[in-house]
Amino acid sequence: MKFKIFQIALFSVLLVVAGCSDKESLDHLKVSAVQNLDNPENNKSITLTTSGSVTFDWEAAKAEDGGLVMYEVLFDKEGGDFSNPIYSLTSDNGGTYAYATISHTVLDKIAKKAGINSSETGKIIWTVVSSKGINEMKSDKYNTLQVKRLSGFSDDEIPSELYVTGAGSEGGTTLANAPKFKQTGTGEFEIYTKLTAGQSYQFVSAKSGTPTTFYIAADGTTLKEGGSSTVENTSVYRIKLDFNTGAASMAEISKLSYFFSPWWDGGSLFDFEYQGNGVWKAENEHIEFSQEEWGYDQRYKFYFTLGDGTVEWWDSNVWDNGQPDASTAASYYYLYNHYTSADAVDALDDDIVYGYSFKFASAFQDQNVNMTVSFSPDGAYTHSVELAQ
Repeated sequence: MKFKIFQIALFSVLLVVAGCSDKESLDHLKVSAVQNLDNPENNKSITLTTSGSVTFDWEAAKAEDGGLVMYEVLFDKEGGDFSNPIYSLTSDNGGTYAYATISHTVLDKIAKKAGINSSETGKIIWTVVSSKGINEMKSDKYNTLQVKRLSGFSDDEIPSELYVTGAGSEGGTTLANAPKFKQTGTGEFEIYTKLTAGQSYQFVSAKSGTPTTFYIAADGTTLKEGGSSTVENTSVYRIKLDFNTGAASMAEISKLSYFFSPWWDGGSLFDFEYQGNGVWKAENEHIEFSQEEWGYDQRYKFYFTLGDGTVEWWDSNVWDNGQPDASTAASYYYLYNHYTSADAVDALDDDIVYGYSFKFASAFQDQNVNMTVSFSPDGAYTHSVELAQ
């Protein structure tokens, strides 16, 4: 019995010592609170636009260990105390920079959460929390920001579905053939579709009856009800619409190309043909792996060349993929955009060339294949590779 009591006492002492050790370790992770909020200065007034942004910056906090400090920007209604902020986000570079670049469209959403109606002016407040991941320190300073909101649509005006129709659209003027947008968020829609130069197109809330119509205004960045639009070039376009803010954007897609990472300096090995409904195909293309000292390199990805020459890379969501086989999940082939560069092959760094690459299955070595890339609104953006018949 005495031995058991001794064991319990010893265990208690060890817990206390461990607790003290943990506390001392955590003490080294302490940071100071941000002392000054620099920009936007207090009571700054901003008229929001669909393409603008604001840089929020502050005096850097200090960490006891001299290392990096993480930052989070908090927003609240005027008169709030940030105990239950209406919005928060990390600073630039994954939270390590003492500033945050915030788009006007995000600020518009924050203003909406603060109860400010579309096109109206109101105030929000902001402050900064510093930490090392723990031991958060909220600044005792805050700044007030006055914003005039964008001309978005009210909740009862936002469609639950959206389509593109008209003589300039893929489906022509037959409403039943109108291609559908992918809904990417509440009131947010996106589509990859072909438009014909000089012929009108518009967006509709349904494929039958008398739907509500919308269009992109002449400024190219504003979504409005009624009317129609045209484009200068016959091409495939990515159209993004945000009914919450009334924002619209379009990117012309000149081509979609296959990129083999080991031969990056050779550029695209082949381009895809657009099929309609956001789908591209390349048929009977030869695939050859790169023989390296350590074995075969099978890494590949895709890129869009946009109308302004910018290159947008589409690849995996896994940094270093394994090689797939017949049992690999469909999600392996899903497409994500991690990088954008000025040119497809000019001064690329290793991250763009190799990071997030897919790998071919062994069966495709020295074979002809058919490849399909789908940005269809039905399901995830993805691709497939099959042996050509």
